[in-house]
Amino acid sequence: MGTKEMFSRNRVEFDLKANTKDEVLDELIEILYKDDKVTNKEELKNAVLKREEEFSTGIGMGIAIPHGKCGAVKEATITFGLSKKGIDYKSMDDEPAHLFFLIAVPTESSDVHLRALSEISRKLMHADIREKLYNATNFDEFIKIFE
Repeated sequence: MGTKEMFSRNRVEFDLKANTKDEVLDELIEILYKDDKVTNKEELKNAVLKREEEFSTGIGMGIAIPHGKCGAVKEATITFGLSKKGIDYKSMDDEPAHLFFLIAVPTESSDVHLRALSEISRKLMHADIREKLYNATNFDEFIKIFE
């Protein structure tokens, strides 16, 4: 499965309500739960937080790519969220994060999340891509960026 196929119009939010790192994780995981991709929200959140203990997935430049692998995830999937106001995500550059990509994969998946992480990171190194994502208002605009 390619990274682009892991996205869905049901799993994008262009107006995140969250104000904190914890709230943004809850909001993104809730999107997955409502789309029937996760059977247990707490299990996925714990997997993501365990990963965050190693070091923040707030990579800087306004980007956070939290990810987790657990048995509660039915299939490899990505949720995108946009926060215009920005959220303190304890990013490497100490700047607020605006663009969030939550990658969730089942326990038995191989390296699909690493490939997705790598592809998203490469794309987001370009300021024009980040700007387009920040200004996207619908799924069609969003997914075109990944083509």
